[in-house]
Amino acid sequence: MDDLKAKYLGQIAEAGDESALEAIRVAAVGKKGEVALKMRELGKMTPEERQVTGPALNALKDEINSALAAKKSALADAALDERLRTEWLDVTLPTRSRRQGSIHPISQATEELTAIFAELGFSVAEGPRIEDDWYNFDALNIPGHHPARAEMDTFYMHRAEGDDRPPHVLRTHTSPVQIRSMEKQGAPIRVICPGGVYRADYDQTHTPMFHQVEGLAIDKDISMANLKWVLEEFVKAFFEVDDVELRFRASHFPFTEPSAEVDIRCSWDNGQLKIGEGDDWMEILGSGMVHPKVIAAGGIDPEVYQGFAFGIGIDRLAMLKYGIPDLRAFFDSDLRWLRHYGFAALDMPNLHGGLSR
Repeated sequence: MDDLKAKYLGQIAEAGDESALEAIRVAAVGKKGEVALKMRELGKMTPEERQVTGPALNALKDEINSALAAKKSALADAALDERLRTEWLDVTLPTRSRRQGSIHPISQATEELTAIFAELGFSVAEGPRIEDDWYNFDALNIPGHHPARAEMDTFYMHRAEGDDRPPHVLRTHTSPVQIRSMEKQGAPIRVICPGGVYRADYDQTHTPMFHQVEGLAIDKDISMANLKWVLEEFVKAFFEVDDVELRFRASHFPFTEPSAEVDIRCSWDNGQLKIGEGDDWMEILGSGMVHPKVIAAGGIDPEVYQGFAFGIGIDRLAMLKYGIPDLRAFFDSDLRWLRHYGFAALDMPNLHGGLSR
């Protein structure tokens, strides 16, 4: 063992780089190295011999490993010293031209619609993205058998076996923020709730994570006429057209009654969408009068107050306004795409200076 110790410690001291050091390690303490082979011989020894030889072999292995680590550290220090000696930087050289970032189309669309609804008297409300199922479903009058509550459509959080707490989900819409806002503020109230939402869907027009804005207005004398006017004003301002025509189609949503899908008159000219003219109709959002059970869940008396609500996909709005063909491209992190569709970072959208500058 003294010969092995002298042999490998000498080789380690003379090693000139990490590759040579690795070769020494494999030859000495690797699985088929000399020290390992010596350890295999312990089984052939008497108990008395093993009591002497075993600790000595372990001590030899530890000493070789310590020498290897020390030499590796010394080689790294030497390499750093050499880099510091040979590399240099001329601080008198001119700097690179400063690059300015750009705003993502979803962020731009969110800022635009926020500016529009602010002019209409709506404030912005936010809430958690992880919700319990009461806020996400029950408070919104969504029954237990509703398809939206199935695991194939909704992302449920993991629960340990035996955990009897209410299940939590990645929110499937921003409507839970409406409940939280009613609980916190009471009535009257006018808020929009923009933010990210999650559903188990993925194709050209759907992604597992996307963005919605939902609006809520509660007061004593609000009607569908108010809803229609608000939506018309929003669409005219967002798409920057002078006139629009909306079509309300009867529909069903658990949280509104009556409910309506809203279509907008449009046309397609060589693949270019034109809002407010033509013979085609395109669905853009869902809306309706807030269900009395939802108002009550928010802590407001539905015998005194009523109101309207609506929900719009922000990603879809951005696609329609800026001619973006595939929703999945929003999340590809392609800088070329962002340079093409992005917006100047310092241009804040407003109704007076222009929205999509």
